[in-house]
Amino acid sequence: MIEEIFPRIFRVEIPLPNNPLKATNSYVLTSDDRNLIIDTGFNRKECMDAMQAGLKELDVDLTRTDFFVTHLHADHQGLVASLAAPDARTYMGDEDARHMESGGGFHKMTEHGAFSGFPAEELENALFNHPGFKHGPQRPLTWTHVKEGDVVTVNGYRLECVETPGHTWGHVCLYEPERKVFFSGDHILGDITPNIQAWVGDEDPLAAYIQSLSKIEAMEVSMVLPGHRSLIPNSRKRIRGLKQHHLARCNEVLDILRGGAQSAYQTAAQMTWDIRADRWEDFPLMQKWFATGEAIAHLRFLENRGLTEKKLNPQGVFLYTLTNEDARLETVD
Repeated sequence: MIEEIFPRIFRVEIPLPNNPLKATNSYVLTSDDRNLIIDTGFNRKECMDAMQAGLKELDVDLTRTDFFVTHLHADHQGLVASLAAPDARTYMGDEDARHMESGGGFHKMTEHGAFSGFPAEELENALFNHPGFKHGPQRPLTWTHVKEGDVVTVNGYRLECVETPGHTWGHVCLYEPERKVFFSGDHILGDITPNIQAWVGDEDPLAAYIQSLSKIEAMEVSMVLPGHRSLIPNSRKRIRGLKQHHLARCNEVLDILRGGAQSAYQTAAQMTWDIRADRWEDFPLMQKWFATGEAIAHLRFLENRGLTEKKLNPQGVFLYTLTNEDARLETVD
């Protein structure tokens, strides 16, 4: 599907086969000088076929096309290395770009997965089945690092970089102040909720995510162009909904811990998920992985607010308990 949203700003829907996200929204800004493509889809044939068909229909010359990637996940940057001409500028947020240039960190993630209680026999399979591992770029790139306030211009559009850590630490959105259009990547999604995961160290991505939401809530935005699914005409209403979602999630986790000490994996197994499976045991492996990462993020958020604490058990797994049996969160702000 190709849709012209604003003059010479097109949405090209890139299918993600057998993935619950269904498709990535790739935005193509055409110009008589240099074009810009924002996000691309996985490095796999189905994505490339859809991208090439869209670019052909739009008569896009890749020899004069640059790329902006909102964050490092493969469903947003997997095709860039295959599409970019040698002199193309390839933009990515500074922290995500440095992570990509260092070779990524999948093995480190699986090491930390053991601390969460993720079954040892499933950890290696989780690594090799991770879509980022399977469908990442075919070759490494040297990225043009961008930070807050940097500007990318194309065909009269002045796109300001807005740092929005949370979904990833280097997530960067683009804001066009004249039309008040916001390219949100996976920071704000309308039909689904962005996955906020924690694995490595003591990072608190949910706290960062909430702060990033508040930052965008204060901006004047007329239309959100997200990385997946439908466009979002009311950013503040959606942001309020996302905050409410995470408040409910946090209190659900507190309710689970009233039953006693739990690992992140055990906690995830008892949380409510929008997935076609009757039991946790029936979840696809990667959905268990993403759910566990999200459970860790909420447990850590609550821990940093003094509502939970964790201890390492003799098996090397962190178990979380309540600091107060009546613990309840009133707001995530």
